Amino acid sequence: MRRPVIGVIGGSSASAEVTAQAHELGALIAQRGWILLNGGRNVGVMAASAEGAKRAGGTVVGILPQATPAQASPHLDIAICTDMGDARNVINVLSSDVIIACPGELGTLSEIVFALKRDKPVILLGFTLNDPPFQPYVRNGQLTSVAAPQEAVGLAAAKLADDTRTGS
Repeated sequence: MRRPVIGVIGGSSASAEVTAQAHELGALIAQRGWILLNGGRNVGVMAASAEGAKRAGGTVVGILPQATPAQASPHLDIAICTDMGDARNVINVLSSDVIIACPGELGTLSEIVFALKRDKPVILLGFTLNDPPFQPYVRNGQLTSVAAPQEAVGLAAAKLADDTRTGS
């Protein structure tokens, strides 16, 4: 049986509160035996979630925008260098079974949109998207918001149980 891959996305610049939540989120993902996938760099949500997962004994994959691992988090098990810049966001989404989004900027928003277009479940941690283009996804349950990392992981587990693509 394939292990689920949880994409954790969010800002490369993040507040202390957001990085603490991302760290906890990474640990909770690892404790479930899931693989954490993120943008791989040693900054913001990427660094915090990778460190949290690694310290909890998890497996961490980073999809880097650069051609070399020079800016990679030291907590990655696998660093995939793409030399694709922001275009690597599509790889992040397509390689994940569920996306958990922490607050971020336009790169995070692009990953959320790619995920919605590809029918991937998206869980927003600590923020909402209420603009009209997002309302159909909120109504059908593909886009949900939670306040805490534990809620995000619990909802991810429910989404995985409903999704036959993971084989879990």
